[in-house]
This record gives sequence, C-alpha cells and structure tokens, in this order.
Amino acid sequence: MTIRVVLADDQTLLRGTLRLLLDYSPGYEVVGEASDGDEALALVRAHVPDVVLMDIRMPRTDGLQATRSIRDDSSLDDVKILVLTTFETEQYVAEAMLGGANGFIGKGTDPPELLAAIETVTRGDMVLSATASVALVKRFREQQHTPLPAAPGRLAELTPREREMVAFAAKGLSNEDIARSLRLSRYTVKTHINRAMAKLGVSERAQLVVIAYECGLVKPGSHPPTQ
Repeated sequence: MTIRVVLADDQTLLRGTLRLLLDYSPGYEVVGEASDGDEALALVRAHVPDVVLMDIRMPRTDGLQATRSIRDDSSLDDVKILVLTTFETEQYVAEAMLGGANGFIGKGTDPPELLAAIETVTRGDMVLSATASVALVKRFREQQHTPLPAAPGRLAELTPREREMVAFAAKGLSNEDIARSLRLSRYTVKTHINRAMAKLGVSERAQLVVIAYECGLVKPGSHPPTQ
C-alpha cells in the first residue's frame, strides 16, 4: 500500500526536505505541495490524499482553518491530518484536535518517528507528542465551562488492563506502540481503548488523554511502564 501525502508548509526548504524523506522512503508518494491553507484545501480536494502534513502558521489561510475546512467537507472524511509545527502550545494543540486533526507533533521529530506517525494516523489512530499531550491537558483545564463527562471516580469502572491502556494512550503512544510494548495484537489494544472510552463517556481520544491527566492516572513528565 502506498500512502499518498500532501505537504502544506510555507517554508520551501522544509517542504523540499520532507519530500526528499518521503520520496526515498518505500511506500510513500507526495501528490502535492502547498504554501498556505487555501492551496492545501485545493490540493486535498483535487487529489484526496491519505494524509496531509499540515503546518499551522501559514499566510492567508492558516493550518487550523484549513483543517476545519477539510473536516467540513464530507467527501474528505477519509483524509487524515497530521499537524507538524514548531509551536506546540496549549491553544494550537486544542484548536487543532478539536478542529479534527488526527495528530499533532513537533518539527523536531526524528524522521523515523515522523514516518511512524504518518502510518499511525493512516490506520485511524491518533498521534500526540508528549509535549502536545501536556499542552492539551493545560488547555482543557482552562476551559472550566466545558467539563468532561468523567470524574476521577469513573476510573474505577475500568479494568486494570483498560487503565493501563489509557495511561499509554495519554502519553501519546499509538495503538501499535502499545501493542508492541505489551506484546499484544493491535486489535486487542484497540478493543480495550474503545471500551474505556465507552465507559468514560467520551468519543474522542483527545478527551481520553485529558481524563487520564485530570484523574491522576498519569502525570506530566511521567512515562507509562514498558515490558
């Protein structure tokens, strides 16, 4: 399977670097390059790629608005959006994820990690860097008028395995990463994550991350155990 990618970034040099990386990595095809959000939206509508690597700060229409515009078009529901930016702030992370992005990582990400992130969102999983996870939690804490449906006591409804999965997810690990760490199948991990989300009354993985921090299941700077 070839993953078809649109690159959206106003820095020509960075786009060129990303294109070289993807061109020389088996299984990827760059189908278009955009220097702003308007160009990105036009390319996505023209090519319907698997993934858009979306910068945030771009001229004319920025990446956040472009993300929302893509999500507003039902014909583009299968297009995954991976935000790749220098600015991993609370506001940007929250706006990107609530706007429909499938992942949020920094431009300092190593090439193998970037490729893994692209593959992860292509499969339908969410990707959040550790910095983005903490930023998302901080942002939600500021939004007291938008309470999450789960209180700390609700974690008691989760099985030990489900709590373990939530802890891994809260640190930004994909289902495949969790499966590899615990020596389980990706389907098993996905099942546990979905059950945990149903029990906690959330529909987005980003909300699951916030609940894990709010309830003390994980703490900023901590890391889930590996086996």
